[in-house]
Amino acid sequence: MTGQIVGDTEWNGLPMPRRLWAILAVTFGVALSVLDGTIANVALPTIAHELGVSSADSIWVVNAYQLAIVVSLLSFSTLGDVVGYRRIYIGGLVFFTLSSVGCAFAGSLEMLIAMRVIQGFGGAAVVSINTSIIRIIYPRDQLGRGMGINATVVAIASVAGPTLAAAILSMASWHWLFAINIPIGIAAVWLSMRFLPYNPVRLSDRRFDWRDGVMNALTFGLLIASVEGFSHGLDPRIVACGASAFCVVGYLFVRSQLRKPYPLLPFDLLRIPIFSLSVFTSICSFVAQMLALVALPFFLQKELGYSDVQTGLLLTAWPAVIVVVAPVAGLLVERVHAGVLGGVGLTVMAAGLLLLALLPDHPTDGAIIWRLVVCGAGFGLFQSPNNSILIASAPAYRSGSASGMLATARLIGQTTGAALMALFFHLFPSNSTHLALYVSAALALAGALASSTRISLALPESLRRAKEA
Repeated sequence: MTGQIVGDTEWNGLPMPRRLWAILAVTFGVALSVLDGTIANVALPTIAHELGVSSADSIWVVNAYQLAIVVSLLSFSTLGDVVGYRRIYIGGLVFFTLSSVGCAFAGSLEMLIAMRVIQGFGGAAVVSINTSIIRIIYPRDQLGRGMGINATVVAIASVAGPTLAAAILSMASWHWLFAINIPIGIAAVWLSMRFLPYNPVRLSDRRFDWRDGVMNALTFGLLIASVEGFSHGLDPRIVACGASAFCVVGYLFVRSQLRKPYPLLPFDLLRIPIFSLSVFTSICSFVAQMLALVALPFFLQKELGYSDVQTGLLLTAWPAVIVVVAPVAGLLVERVHAGVLGGVGLTVMAAGLLLLALLPDHPTDGAIIWRLVVCGAGFGLFQSPNNSILIASAPAYRSGSASGMLATARLIGQTTGAALMALFFHLFPSNSTHLALYVSAALALAGALASSTRISLALPESLRRAKEA
């Protein structure tokens, strides 16, 4: 370590009731960023019609937002370590809110896409360091509670996105999908400026290298573009060019990062066994979840004959049960080893996925719902403890990088899961959904095994104190 750690190394969370107002500020920001990842999907046909563009072109309204998040996530998390999580979080909220105004008044696809890119950068700033902020809001021995609340907010926002979009579109134009962000964003900015703390510890000489930020954006942008292009049947020559460019740029980026004491791509943290195992476990879980959640609508509609509305109502059971289980898991991590909770949770999830793949030809609604509940309960039991152990295992002055890695693992897992499903559609058109559920179960089991190996490793100090208390 070349710099000096400055600040209050004995910091142990915010006092009540300021803690409640601070977590409310984080809740608003995270809810907005998650909602805007899904809320526009329902309106794509309407947007395409009103703006006079093709359905294929309208998809960029969603892709532009997601791509902006992926390419900037680690840069913002590192900036949080350097200039402060509070500044990055509030700046992200301001950009997100202002770009929502632009989206609401967009009169062309080009304008809407440009605003969605800015919105994505704002969303990336929010989600890249939200768990770092939770770490300094809560006392060290109550970190799991904060992670449980965060997981609950993500689950609720995921459920509410399509439903809220449908309700708005039934009464108003698609512009209001973005206009509703404005008052919430203003409230989040005010709460954040009033109640969020500054970084309690930091490195005195830490600097951000903008060249690393550009290389990181190119590496992850080319990776996602290559995966998406391959899975959607793009011209193999174009995919090959993109993949080759990714290999060259990625090699140069990784090589440069390995020589740095505090790299943007946190290899220093990945050398911590319990951290790297937690990242791997997270990727496995999100690939499994996204692969299943993309496959299930096709399975329920094409093979079991459900309508799109019935399918949506049935699938709500999965994230709805996370809302109940995640906070409980956040409390349990103060008493039970996070590796145990994660291993049990992902094993339960794998069992639920396998049971879905083995459904009879004419199942009842109840038979589908209880299997989905098993999947959601398993994922909810895993998520909060895994996030807690991942964040707590990093030094306090590297919380931003740990938070960014957590969000990156989630996005990589979700992108890979969706791409795998598209690939299965191309390669195995007759039984792609069943295959996806079996593969999802196998990935969940792989994550459970990785989580269980953490039991032999020493817990981070904060979680160890919580167990001993």
